[in-house]
Amino acid sequence: MGFEALKKIKAKHFAPIYLLLGTEGFLLKEVRDSIIDHALEVDEHDFNLSYYDMEEQPVDIAIEDAETLPFMGERRVVVLTNPFFLTGEKSKSKVEHNTDRFLSYIQQAAPYTILVIHAPYEKLDERKKIVKQLKSIAEVIEGQPLGERELMAWMKGRAEQNGAVLANDAAEELLKIAGVNLSVLAQEINKMAMYIGAAEQTINVETVKLLAAKSIEHTIFELIEKMVHRKIDEALAIFYELIRNNEEPIKLHALIATQFRMLYQVKDLSEQGYSQQKMAGILRVHPYRVKLAAQQSRYFSRKELMKMIEDLAEADYEMKSGKVDKRLAIEMLLLKLAPVK
Repeated sequence: MGFEALKKIKAKHFAPIYLLLGTEGFLLKEVRDSIIDHALEVDEHDFNLSYYDMEEQPVDIAIEDAETLPFMGERRVVVLTNPFFLTGEKSKSKVEHNTDRFLSYIQQAAPYTILVIHAPYEKLDERKKIVKQLKSIAEVIEGQPLGERELMAWMKGRAEQNGAVLANDAAEELLKIAGVNLSVLAQEINKMAMYIGAAEQTINVETVKLLAAKSIEHTIFELIEKMVHRKIDEALAIFYELIRNNEEPIKLHALIATQFRMLYQVKDLSEQGYSQQKMAGILRVHPYRVKLAAQQSRYFSRKELMKMIEDLAEADYEMKSGKVDKRLAIEMLLLKLAPVK
């Protein structure tokens, strides 16, 4: 993230063009909203704020708007989303863009307009002249998925913005419960900071366990954790609670199967010497999920994990073909992991 650029935005020192690039939509949305909030008064939005989706509207219209003088204000903010013509990807959109007009504008941008280009892509096509020009002229702010350290720092910073301190173990617990979605984490941290108030100031593990909303993915993680440690009675108790909450057994089976496949993949890659960051890139998941999977995979041999994956595949077939009751199929899977007495 471009922290210096954010400081300038808050000080109302704006660049004429911003390129918000990356797949971490929550971070880039916050930057976009910060530009709008600091550049325009709320009552100016109707006149001087425009959004254009490049998959639905030609860039020419957006540029015409950017070249139009602001109405009853000092500035105009024009936001372009989904500029697929900056990538090497093929789009289903049939909209044709006059990229020469776009290139001409960025080379001589209107001094009264802030053009915000939100490109929700991992990268742009650097071979294109238009991309090279844009990157050399615009204020580029990247929002890519955060690594574990960056994520922890972001969470602590979020707590500080709300006048609270997030303890390290509380942050770890919150990640386990809520996952790595920044929007969800922001909501949870805001809620906890309001709950503890100014008197306590510190968000601890107890607060997280009390207030954090558990996702189905976290409950499945807890179920897998009990399976890993062969605590089958507790695993069954979690499974029965999910059934009481009207969760569909086939959906639960799919989530369990996904997690066990990840355990096998992480174990395999780990034994080949791959780092957690590299594994995250190969498996296209967040590094924190790889870390948790690596911890759980230690309790299984590769042979045991492969047998579990085969048993899951067989159970999937039997459930979907009606050969066995869906609930019973999962109960039998769990019982296969019970320690021999």
